[in-house]
Amino acid sequence: MKRIAIILLCALVVLSSCSKSEDDNTVRIATKPMTEQYILGEMLGLLVEDAGYTPVITKGIGGGTSNIQPAMEKGDFDLYPEYTSSGWILVLGHKAKELPDDELFVQLDKEYQEKYGMRWLGLYGFNNTYTVAVRGEIAREHGLEKTSDLAAVAPSLTFGGNPDYLERADGYPALCDTYGLDFGDVRDIDIGLKYTALQNGDIDVTNAYTTDAQLANPSVDAVTLLDDKNLQVNYFCSTVVRKDALERCPGLEAALMKMDGLISDSEMAHMNYLVEVEGQDEKVVAKAFLEEKGII
Repeated sequence: MKRIAIILLCALVVLSSCSKSEDDNTVRIATKPMTEQYILGEMLGLLVEDAGYTPVITKGIGGGTSNIQPAMEKGDFDLYPEYTSSGWILVLGHKAKELPDDELFVQLDKEYQEKYGMRWLGLYGFNNTYTVAVRGEIAREHGLEKTSDLAAVAPSLTFGGNPDYLERADGYPALCDTYGLDFGDVRDIDIGLKYTALQNGDIDVTNAYTTDAQLANPSVDAVTLLDDKNLQVNYFCSTVVRKDALERCPGLEAALMKMDGLISDSEMAHMNYLVEVEGQDEKVVAKAFLEEKGII
């Protein structure tokens, strides 16, 4: 019986050792339920793999930040792509625009380390925030480059927006108040039909996100305007990662920092277009981008 007990004990030690070894080499990645995040998750996975670790990606966590952050705190995930203002407002409970963006990023990293044992590593470069998109023909006719340029011609134009944007205080009402806009007509347009309505001339102006796939669509002639009065809150993307994962995987930090300054707004929009409109696989798109940049 003693011999059997010793054999069983040794087997358990070996199994435990193997399991720990596998865990030590595994990096668990989460993403929010949106095309952009799927692409970024695959990029992070490729970088993790290139560094010699095994990525396990869980795509499209419902609820986004509100569910991923608690799972990160419990250790269910090691890292995920997050946006600066989402972390600042939703997780830390601060108010928007309390600090300039460069100071905010430093403070984000500091508070996440102190409160959650996590780091913010590298800013990817793009900013997924609201912008104003104008039909190209209209923008060229009136020389529209900045959002403030709209004030002089808004009475002759039709604005089309999705219901959420038209109703929320920091959406359409804030846009009009900040820039003194009084559009001739305002139409409620389903979010999936805005660009079609813009292209067909049913509307002249709409709200958009700076990395919208349709902004990279060759068949959509749209011009985005500069937010010259800094109305919009910025959502720069970065990697939130548990510090214990960085300690467990010595090459992980250097791998993740390869994303720093890598992607522009237009490049992210183009990748979103390739996946959403052309139907390409997000991993293929992510890999092609990293190879083109000479990262892998």
